[in-house]
Amino acid sequence: MENNDKSHSSSIAGKRPFRHSVEVQMRFNDFDMLGHLNNSMYFSYFDIGKAQYFDTIGCTNHWGKFNIVIANVNCDFIAPVYRTESIVVKTQVENLHNKSFHVLQVMVNGATGQLKAVCRSVMVGFDPDTGKSAPLSPQWRDAIVAYEGLENQ
Repeated sequence: MENNDKSHSSSIAGKRPFRHSVEVQMRFNDFDMLGHLNNSMYFSYFDIGKAQYFDTIGCTNHWGKFNIVIANVNCDFIAPVYRTESIVVKTQVENLHNKSFHVLQVMVNGATGQLKAVCRSVMVGFDPDTGKSAPLSPQWRDAIVAYEGLENQ
């Protein structure tokens, strides 16, 4: 069942080191009858990583006025996760644009570093009054640039 295809790991090779990581507490009901992490839980774990990343960069102090939405999310399942493993989600912003940014996340075994899954999300600035995309706020742009060390793109 384990995928030994190196193409997934090479797709993240050469990227900047991840500055943000969080160990995820797994629960009994996160697992299927085969003892594997249920595929829907991967997205919940990646959401935990994104939420804590946004807390870390200082962009979640106004949840009621949150002006970012997920436009696209994709996950490559590389290797199964078992109940006895410690799991860490690492998060970074890969690309920053006028109205969007791309988030790269990896899920790894905390003890061995084995790659378990790769997630890429496109986050878009959003105006809740018009229901349309909008430029990223200076707060988001500045926080991402400062944390990631990205050039202001």
